[in-house]
This record gives sequence, C-alpha cells and structure tokens, in this order.
Amino acid sequence: MAKGAGIPVWQAARLKPHRFKTFKFSTDLEFAEKLIDIIGLYLNPPEYALVLSTDEKTQIQAP
Repeated sequence: MAKGAGIPVWQAARLKPHRFKTFKFSTDLEFAEKLIDIIGLYLNPPEYALVLSTDEKTQIQAP
C-alpha cells in the first residue's frame, strides 16, 4: 500500500486524522458493522429513545 493511499478515503469521509493527538485504526473485526449501527443512530435517530454510550477504557479521558 502506498504511503498516501488512505488520503482519498479520509477526504471522502471528511476525516482529518492529522488534527488529532493520536489516531489508530481499529483492530475489531466487527468494527464496520458497529460503525454503521452508531452512525445510523445519528443520521436517523428514533423519535422516542434514550441513547447511552459507554467506553470500555474508563481510565482514558475523552478529547
């Protein structure tokens, strides 16, 4: 894979990983499925629903 091969993908998704202190690719084999579910909630939120989010890594402070 060429050094800049990911740039068009980031641009298409409007991602700017260089603007974050750290950036890592997920190693989760089900990442794409989970991502679709989560983004779906943002794009088409249920009218009457409570959405809670938790993080498995409790000692890491969110940006």
